[in-house]
Amino acid sequence: MIKVIQGDITALAVDAIVNAANQMMLGGGGVDGAIHRAAGRELYEACLKVPEARPGVRCPTGEARITPGFRLPAKFVIHTVGPVYRDGQHGEPEKLAACYRNSLALAEENGCKSIAFPCISTGVYGYPIEDAAKIAVREAKDYLTQRCREAEDAEEMEIVFCCFSDRDKAVYDQLVAKP
Repeated sequence: MIKVIQGDITALAVDAIVNAANQMMLGGGGVDGAIHRAAGRELYEACLKVPEARPGVRCPTGEARITPGFRLPAKFVIHTVGPVYRDGQHGEPEKLAACYRNSLALAEENGCKSIAFPCISTGVYGYPIEDAAKIAVREAKDYLTQRCREAEDAEEMEIVFCCFSDRDKAVYDQLVAKP
């Protein structure tokens, strides 16, 4: 099941919220900073313990890492790093799709039945909301279709797109409503 809401992702009582993180995973602006503030210092400490994939990078673009949610209503925070948008011709769509696929896989591996995503890469990373939302919704629908195909008795995961603005929500609503 896919839902679209407008609100504060840090207030959602879901199994996992996704953080649009930077590669160091130590907090930043936008949703990343809001999640770190709401989760408390323990989230920062947990992120420091995530091994670096290479110097200065704990989570490469398109990959995902998981930590506890600490003071958040969510049990987990899944950190993923979206691409900085240049022109859509430098692998940005593939990297953004990987963010969603890897976050959903990590949620499933950790027994999550519900997950909430922000609009990854659409803030300071400059990804156009229409293009980013198409990728997000496509990946969510593909994941749910594949999961149902693999296990008929699988409990459907609830995927929530938590939008900050009215405009973003309208874009997601239109895409989710399409068959």
